Amino acid sequence: MNHNDPANKDQTYASASAVAGLAREVEALRKAVEPVTALSRQIDDLARVVRDLAASQAAGGPSAQGAPSWLDLPADPGAVRSVLEDLTGWMREVFLRYTDAAQHLPECWLWHPDVVEELLWLMYAWLAAYRDEKATVARAGDWHDRYRPGVVRRIKALAGNCSLENHQPRGNRHTSGPVVPLAEAMAPIAEWWATRRDEIPPEPDDDQLAAAAAAHRRPGGGRR
Repeated sequence: MNHNDPANKDQTYASASAVAGLAREVEALRKAVEPVTALSRQIDDLARVVRDLAASQAAGGPSAQGAPSWLDLPADPGAVRSVLEDLTGWMREVFLRYTDAAQHLPECWLWHPDVVEELLWLMYAWLAAYRDEKATVARAGDWHDRYRPGVVRRIKALAGNCSLENHQPRGNRHTSGPVVPLAEAMAPIAEWWATRRDEIPPEPDDDQLAAAAAAHRRPGGGRR
């Protein structure tokens, strides 16, 4: 082959130019695809968030990952009330289905930070035992054998002799299941605990006292 042939030189330059052009096209294609790839990653991330949210909703309440401390909640009445709403819902559906738990829960449980703390971590232990993706029979066994009886025993020791008449629900209200004592006091308790927890808690009002008195006058009324 004659390397000095002008035709060969033209062919070499044409090939180099074609490769350079192809490289430019590849680079342009890469730049065009990059935003799509980033968007795809964002969509994947969003999908994971939606799946986690759906799992949390299907679990019927709070996540099983970690337990908040009632004694260390932020000074945010809305956040505090949200915690109480989750807790009272779980107490109604799970905790108060156990006879000893219902018998030994004092009417004034909302007024006792140590009792709320016990109930809160017990709820999250239940979630870890039954709703977490890593839930096991062993966790459920621990909850039944150790955690729940231990909390009931400590609540009885902490506040078993305490009774505020206003912590009973209104006397003639019918419910289809267990009633959490004085759940309607949630708002003032949440406000107090979030913003003035070092001060005296809200005092029982006349309506609450009257409702509790009526509840105690009913057959089988009052705290057992």
